[in-house]
Amino acid sequence: MAGAIASRMSFSSLKRKQPKTFTVRIMTMDAEMEFNCEVKWKGKDLFDLVCRTLGLRETWFFGLQYMIKDTMAWLKMDKKVLDHDVPKEEPVTFHFLAKFYPENAEEELVQEITQHLFFLQVKKQILDEKIYCPPEASVLLASYAVQAKYGDYDPTVHKRGFLAQEELLPKGVINLYQMTPEMWEERITSWYGQHRGRARDEAEMEYLKIAQDLEMYGVNYFAIRNKKGTELLLGVDALGLHIYDPENKLTPKISFPWNEIRNVSYSDKEFTIKPLDKKIDVFKFNSSKLRVNKLILQLCIGNHDLFMRRRKADSLEVQQMKAQAREEKARKQMERQRLAREKQMREEAERTRDELERRLLQLKEEATMANEALMRSEETADLLAEKAQITEEEAKLLAQKAAEAEQEMQRIKATAIRTEDEKRLMEQKVLEAEMLALKMAEESERRAKEADQLKQDLQEARDSERRAKQKLLEITSKSSYTQPMNSSTTTLPADLPTFSLISESLSFDFKDTDMKRLSMEIEKEKVEYMEKSKHLQEQLNELKTEIEALKLKERETAMDILHNENSDRGNSKLNTIKKLTLQSTKSRVAFFEEL
Repeated sequence: MAGAIASRMSFSSLKRKQPKTFTVRIMTMDAEMEFNCEVKWKGKDLFDLVCRTLGLRETWFFGLQYMIKDTMAWLKMDKKVLDHDVPKEEPVTFHFLAKFYPENAEEELVQEITQHLFFLQVKKQILDEKIYCPPEASVLLASYAVQAKYGDYDPTVHKRGFLAQEELLPKGVINLYQMTPEMWEERITSWYGQHRGRARDEAEMEYLKIAQDLEMYGVNYFAIRNKKGTELLLGVDALGLHIYDPENKLTPKISFPWNEIRNVSYSDKEFTIKPLDKKIDVFKFNSSKLRVNKLILQLCIGNHDLFMRRRKADSLEVQQMKAQAREEKARKQMERQRLAREKQMREEAERTRDELERRLLQLKEEATMANEALMRSEETADLLAEKAQITEEEAKLLAQKAAEAEQEMQRIKATAIRTEDEKRLMEQKVLEAEMLALKMAEESERRAKEADQLKQDLQEARDSERRAKQKLLEITSKSSYTQPMNSSTTTLPADLPTFSLISESLSFDFKDTDMKRLSMEIEKEKVEYMEKSKHLQEQLNELKTEIEALKLKERETAMDILHNENSDRGNSKLNTIKKLTLQSTKSRVAFFEEL
């Protein structure tokens, strides 16, 4: 009894020592995961677990997002998960999203998983119209999204209607034009066909390189008021702080880059910005909620840190990641080249096989025709021989009849004609006999000529038969010569999935010369990209002109009008910010206060 009680007590104490856990659901852009999280875990513990699960090393761009009522918030790394104002029902849900955006996606996003997550997030923001995208650019972006999903365009596979179920364009773009889904698909496919040879990661990076030039890319907007109470929008992004008119999220009125800002802080709903120049007065603004100020501060600190990090030498970790990425890129490029060579060789083998099969079929057809011609020649020769024999017999018969007629004529002439009447009768008979003999002689001569002609035709038929036999012999010898070629060639692609090169070509040795060559190729790609960008802009303008006639002007939004005005003036995102920062910080602060 005492032993049973002791065992129960030890089990209860063991049970109490076990850490309590709760279920957490993590939503990424393309997956859903669940973890058992310990109660004592801080935000960093959960965040690190998610990053390890994803294989993500560029963790500084991302965070775990949740909603507090109608306000977005991010999980703090140094605070317990359950100490946040999150719903206490299990599973507790967080969204794993990019919190900070790079200035240059191609240079800063190293890992393929990082690029993919950014691509999915930016694509969704564009389709949900949280980032404004002009129609012509949205068609181009859609074509890169299709390339990333479907690979190279193949007209035999990607037939009309294959994009019918895909969401590729913002609804605002679709509603702005009198165009059917088939017309949109046709224009997207025409771009899609030009991206042949791009792997998924390359297509996604091209998407990001275009998207990062959009005015609203990477900007977090917040409603604020200055000292005068003017309602404005604060935009926080990788470059700095920007002040917008609430009716125009595309073009900032004032910009303050991060290198001009010394300190940011808040007290209750008031937010304070201290410029780097201590002689310049601080400027303040008010937000609607204390929670919004907390979020603004987080974004400011994170973006400022990344801004300063970009302007320093890469850390050892980043250098290592970039070196690995370069090696991986080189390896993938070599692998793609090898696969391209294999594919080319396979296609050539298939073409050779098809050509040999076609040639063999042609030879078989020629042999069949030669056999038929030979049979016809033999039949003709037999028929002509028989006809010649019959004609020769007829000629002999006619000659015999002619001789008999001649004998009859001589007999009649020798017969004494006693009376004149008999004489005339005899003369008439003689004349008729002579005419008959003459006619018989002509017929005999004609028959003799016909027999000669038939003999000549028979000789020609036999010559034709001999030539046909000789040609058949040649064809038979050709087919026996080409048959081994065909068999050796057709066995090459008989099992196409196992078709491969010599194993020596699969080894990789990244020497200095290889890396130098790769560097030269990268520089060459940069030059080609500049030329392509110019060509790309021309194509975008061409597409814009092409669909302009189908636009419904009355459906244009304020964003469409503002973007068109900026385009007409030649204003881009970076150009606008550069122009705004030409003025002194002091004058910009004063301008903000007077808005």
